[in-house]
Amino acid sequence: MSTSATRLISADDAVLLMVDHQSGLLQVVRDSPIAELRNNVAALAKAASLAGVPVVATASVPAGTNGPLIPEIFENAPHTRYVSRQGQINAWDVDDFRDAVAATGRRTLVIAGIMTSICVVEPTISALAEGYDVYAVIDASGAYSEASQRISIARLTAAGATVVDTEAVISELQHTWAREDYAAWGALHSQVIPSYFAAAELAGRATEEAIGGPGADAEVKWAAAQTREA
Repeated sequence: MSTSATRLISADDAVLLMVDHQSGLLQVVRDSPIAELRNNVAALAKAASLAGVPVVATASVPAGTNGPLIPEIFENAPHTRYVSRQGQINAWDVDDFRDAVAATGRRTLVIAGIMTSICVVEPTISALAEGYDVYAVIDASGAYSEASQRISIARLTAAGATVVDTEAVISELQHTWAREDYAAWGALHSQVIPSYFAAAELAGRATEEAIGGPGADAEVKWAAAQTREA
């Protein structure tokens, strides 16, 4: 039987869930650098925009110490649907949140949040029980300790979710370099992996070949040219 663990994420069936990426909660993240976490959140939101993937975001008591959602979500995915909560810890317990997901008609959930042990684990387990496929993006989620993050990963995996990282999600949503917006995708890969900038150069050649440009093996030819020049 096919499960999310044996399938790649399809941009045609995915919806991105951003749960409680709030300025106050960020201050207690200890398992990864905050700047890196924010960068990955921004990259996920941008990937959703480029791929035409719906985004649903929610925050827990944003007027209190948890603070507002960080701006990177809406800056990179202005089409984000925001759902408010009235104290519910598990976002999936909120009718409007579930309805926003159901309204997309999609069954593949890509989820990230702070804290992982609560804001990712709880809605993931609830959504799995309703037959959704769930991919938990760990490096766009935060925990108050490395131990908490490890435990959450184990629990997510045991529950049937697929644990992924930001770069994997970007790659699977992109699907191919043979697309007119390849440069934007190349920049996105470079945002997550700064040394990846060379991919944008190769992407240009790959796109040219795929849309009728010169040659069927652009990357091979490019590499051969570099060898000759050396």
